[in-house]
Amino acid sequence: MKLQGKVAIVSGGARDIGKAVSLKLAAEGAKVVVNYFSNAQTAEETLAEIKAVGGEAIIAQGDMTKQADVDSVVAAAQEAYGKTIDILVNVAGGMVERKTLAEMDEDFFNKVIGLNLNSTFLLTKAVVPHMDGGAIVNLASQAGRDGGGPGASAYATSKGAVMTFTRAMAKELGPQNIRVNSLCPGMISTTFHDTFTKDAVRENVANATPLKREGKAPEVADAVAYLASDEASFITGTNIDINGGLFFS
Repeated sequence: MKLQGKVAIVSGGARDIGKAVSLKLAAEGAKVVVNYFSNAQTAEETLAEIKAVGGEAIIAQGDMTKQADVDSVVAAAQEAYGKTIDILVNVAGGMVERKTLAEMDEDFFNKVIGLNLNSTFLLTKAVVPHMDGGAIVNLASQAGRDGGGPGASAYATSKGAVMTFTRAMAKELGPQNIRVNSLCPGMISTTFHDTFTKDAVRENVANATPLKREGKAPEVADAVAYLASDEASFITGTNIDINGGLFFS
């Protein structure tokens, strides 16, 4: 229970990696605010799973690209668990769809940047004034390292920006004893790849990975919990790869 008594907000915390993070933080004793965008049923199911194993959590709907919704989620956390927020995990984001440069227009590019970078910026800016030390963990991507696959340039660009934002915030917020790190998952078995990656491509990537498989969402969540805990008290400004050895930064 290395996060006993801590208050955590997890954006996009109701499904896939976000869900695994919410469950893991709760299992480690944190009081978790599970943010979701549109699927209330999924959020309720995640909440029920947390409570079934004795965890403490609430759900909070909101579009993390909208300032009013961000403020609403922070307010919900404070109403439920008090003024101080100890942990922020920025998971919310997405690719939308694969598009080449020729296929993209400005609105599409801005939408993807907004989903991944602006959401991280807005929620970080809203939460930091309520932190007394603590940890922020951002979800970047291997795509931010290597440019992504075909049609993923906007997504890769946004995740590369999240990595740079992580380093900048580590420097800026370090004097406040707030640590900021990010994780860069590779091929993790989630609905993201069910939607955007062909089965043959997934099989090829798994075979090319030294560990010969895709990763699992709980494996990412374990790393989040470590970075959020005092066990990582001298780690900040890092972008940690979780890809089974497929790509070395």
